[in-house]
Amino acid sequence: MTMSKMLRAGLVLAVTAAAAHTASAQTERRSLSGSSIAIYDLVGRVSVEQGTGSEVVVEITRGGHDAKKLSIDVGDIRGRNALRVRFPDDDIVYPDIGHWSNSDFRINSDGTWGGNDDRDDRWGGHRIRIKGSGSGTEAWADLKILVPAGKDVAVYIGVGELGATKVTADLRLSAASARVTVTGTKGNLIASAGSGGLEARGVSGDEVKLQTGSGGITANDISGKLLRIGTGSGGVTASGLTSDDLDISAGSGSIHVDDARAPRARLNAGSGGIRVGFAAPLKSLDASTGSGGVTITMPGAVNAELDVQTGSGRIESDFPVQVRRVERNQLRGQIGDGSGHIRIRTGSGSVNLRKL
Repeated sequence: MTMSKMLRAGLVLAVTAAAAHTASAQTERRSLSGSSIAIYDLVGRVSVEQGTGSEVVVEITRGGHDAKKLSIDVGDIRGRNALRVRFPDDDIVYPDIGHWSNSDFRINSDGTWGGNDDRDDRWGGHRIRIKGSGSGTEAWADLKILVPAGKDVAVYIGVGELGATKVTADLRLSAASARVTVTGTKGNLIASAGSGGLEARGVSGDEVKLQTGSGGITANDISGKLLRIGTGSGGVTASGLTSDDLDISAGSGSIHVDDARAPRARLNAGSGGIRVGFAAPLKSLDASTGSGGVTITMPGAVNAELDVQTGSGRIESDFPVQVRRVERNQLRGQIGDGSGHIRIRTGSGSVNLRKL
């Protein structure tokens, strides 16, 4: 057999094997009743979508050579009807994360983790290690979660992917090490990623919180009476934010927001610049950064007591200021009738107040 024929034969065998693997994957269904639901999956791809009826339906597709070793437990966990994908081994192989990659974290003895409403057996639990290759249980579970309107659903994933699309429900989405995406949801939302980026678009709810420990956040067209966006390490890029109370923080990274509408706003960057454009009048603004410039763009009708200080850099304003105190790196005064307040601090960088 020639080399080209051998390569073609090998390719056919590989394709046939992949097709057989796909065909062998079977989908199981579990239905969870009740208004408050929790779902835990250590490894896999998880999607949350709008469902019908009165129950949350979970479609489970197992994968990997050891897929049959997984067990699915359903029952009450601290007041929630919970589904848990249980793994027989603390060493889990998941090739999709890459040959040399690995991630580890602790889980509770009952197969749960994370969340303010859950017990965290930080010392009594055990450590799970998920790696791209090597010895261990090669298995994962991909989940499709169908959520009827009005439910309260918490989804926890260790490693993989987590996304929610066009769901009308209160959601808590938590990933230990995975990217989280949320699109077109209505209802209270808490979305977090311990390690991995987070992207949200077209979200509305009374309370919306987007958080990462390490990874950037992109947020577009988000509205909430209370809106919190925060990352320990990574930047925040956003547009179309509408809130009664807006709070954005970046421990290490910049904050860049266009078209924000929030009468009260707090902006904090530990290390990185702040550039925010407001499309509606402000009543209260507190902005601070340890290192980086601050540029705030506002409509012409601004009324505020002004207090600006920078460790090193210029202070410039397009708005007329009734100056009470001015020094090289500090400006105090009043814009308009002074009924609101604007306070800006930067350790190193210029401050610019621009008129829209």
